[in-house]
Amino acid sequence: MLKKLSILIILFAFSFGHAQKGKLDKGNEKFKSLAFIEAQKMYLEIVNNGYESVELFQKLGDTYYFNNDYKNAHKWYSKLFEYNQDTISKEYYFRYIQSLKAVGDYTKANDLLAKYRRINGDDNYIKEYANDVNYLELIELQSYRFSIVNEPINTKRQDFGTAYYRGTNKVVFASAKDSSSLVSRRHKWNDRQFLDLYEADMDSLTGELSNVTKFGNGGNEKLNTKFHESNAVFTKDGQTVYYSSNNYFNKNFKKSSDDVNKLKIFRAQKTSDGWGDIIELKINSDEFSTAHPALNIDESRLYFASDRPGSKVGLQGRVLSDIWYVDLNEDDELSEPVNVASINTAGNELFPFISDNGDLYFSSTGHMGLGGLDIFVTPLNKTYNKEKVTVTNIGKPVNGQHDDFSFIINDSTQMGYFSSNRPEGKGLDDIYRFVQNNPLVCKDIIQGVVTNEKTGLLMPDTQVNLLDADNKVIESVVVGKDAAYKFSVNCSSDYSIRALKEGYSPAEANTTTPNTVATIDLPLQISKSIDDRLKDVKEGDDLNDILDINMIYFDFDKHNIRPDAELELQKVLRYMKAYPTVSINIRSHTDSRAPDGYNIKLSDRRAKSTRAYLIMKGISADRLTARGYGEFQLVNECANGVECTEEQHQLNRRSEFIVTKR
Repeated sequence: MLKKLSILIILFAFSFGHAQKGKLDKGNEKFKSLAFIEAQKMYLEIVNNGYESVELFQKLGDTYYFNNDYKNAHKWYSKLFEYNQDTISKEYYFRYIQSLKAVGDYTKANDLLAKYRRINGDDNYIKEYANDVNYLELIELQSYRFSIVNEPINTKRQDFGTAYYRGTNKVVFASAKDSSSLVSRRHKWNDRQFLDLYEADMDSLTGELSNVTKFGNGGNEKLNTKFHESNAVFTKDGQTVYYSSNNYFNKNFKKSSDDVNKLKIFRAQKTSDGWGDIIELKINSDEFSTAHPALNIDESRLYFASDRPGSKVGLQGRVLSDIWYVDLNEDDELSEPVNVASINTAGNELFPFISDNGDLYFSSTGHMGLGGLDIFVTPLNKTYNKEKVTVTNIGKPVNGQHDDFSFIINDSTQMGYFSSNRPEGKGLDDIYRFVQNNPLVCKDIIQGVVTNEKTGLLMPDTQVNLLDADNKVIESVVVGKDAAYKFSVNCSSDYSIRALKEGYSPAEANTTTPNTVATIDLPLQISKSIDDRLKDVKEGDDLNDILDINMIYFDFDKHNIRPDAELELQKVLRYMKAYPTVSINIRSHTDSRAPDGYNIKLSDRRAKSTRAYLIMKGISADRLTARGYGEFQLVNECANGVECTEEQHQLNRRSEFIVTKR
């Protein structure tokens, strides 16, 4: 069975509907009280009795999903999606996609994502979660930069959430070792033992952990309680620790109005005999969870995860966990919490950590990943600007199909730790040690489709070249039936993309890649070469289209040839000299800003002025006719009495060159 992630990752408030069917009443009551394992047993018994329904498969899948057993969740969500998918609520698309990734079926996950888009359009989920169809390739670009090792201190239970114990050569982590108790206490959500904080020695050369002992009890105050403690962060002087714990303080166990014991952040000071002076932070509440503390470099801000009001609303219509921060003032007062909105999504954002280089690492189900929680990184100083922020998946093997979280790194040694519930581990959650062998790669993808400019049809077998800033070809592909191309390129660089096909004029697009990981769409439209187009000219064609003539404009209330128009008329002149049997009809049009009769006369003068210019340049008069149409063939809505800009009116002041004889 797939390993299950700690209750502390997923214990953020949510509520569930009342039971609707008699056979599900008891199971739904257990589900509603978050006793998922007990509810699961009841639901499985109902299934084994041959009963099926949308509600049953939803709830049964959820009992596995909320314990991060995505493999079994996939089994029941698959059955759910055998029903009419139009009746399935949005959040189950998200959960099914996550479970599909967890079993490695990325193709089906992407297909389901595309179907969701067809049904629901580009809602917030699509804009934030499905923000890059090339996410697997972008993840692959960052992959295999780390060497990872499963820590020998891991047990068969839960071990996760390392923190550097500042001022010592130790780390502190959460574990369900329960080594000091003869009674193994369990939580009803996932039937798992409660967690305490432990410390371990860290080898200065390899980072290997050893000599595990209980952390933090001193005097009459006990940092570790009979409920959950996890995810600590220490000040640089090693004298203060912030940590996550259940809402249990001074032997007072509290629940929210929906009967859930939430998570809170506590602070403890180092004392002569251990840790004490424990206080609960004022940012906590009985009604929502606040957990996973992290300090910025100068310790002026405390970052944390919370599902407090103001967090982004997920597909379920309820808030999920976001990354937040508060300012830490010298008088121990905390500012109002601020949502780091630039990185938060419709999924969960959890486990923030800020490295000495100022990089913010966190785990997310909302950014595109490989399955479950993935670890992402972004420069902290860019999180204050949604337009500049870049969130990058750190890739394999740190991230995988299961939950990967609690990433910490020493930027000086390039060593660190993360936690995961991947099935090859020793326990339910394990700590992994890593060495980062290579820095983050800044690579972009340039992609596009080659089409016919006139018809819009795909143009397979077109050669597409990638050129650098010196106009040198650095890569070349011949597109297939889908006429699609794709290049992996460096960030902050200049490139040209050129399409070449026999019988067609080359098409080219230029771009400067951003200094962040991104996908750039550059569609290319090719058109027949001038020679081929000239061969195909027939009566009724407009030379504007054949010769790529830019629109010939006239100044307001004028009929003289403008210098820019004269350049375009040279194309008509050369064509008529090259094809001496061709005759054309010149048609001139005005805008609507004059009486209709006046505009007819003005357009006629313009047509005749164009004809006179070509005659003056040597074209026989009997090959040219001219007529003005006034304002009776407008190209936009700028008719009489309609207020329009000068640019809009100018579009109507134009000439056409219609072939009347070949």
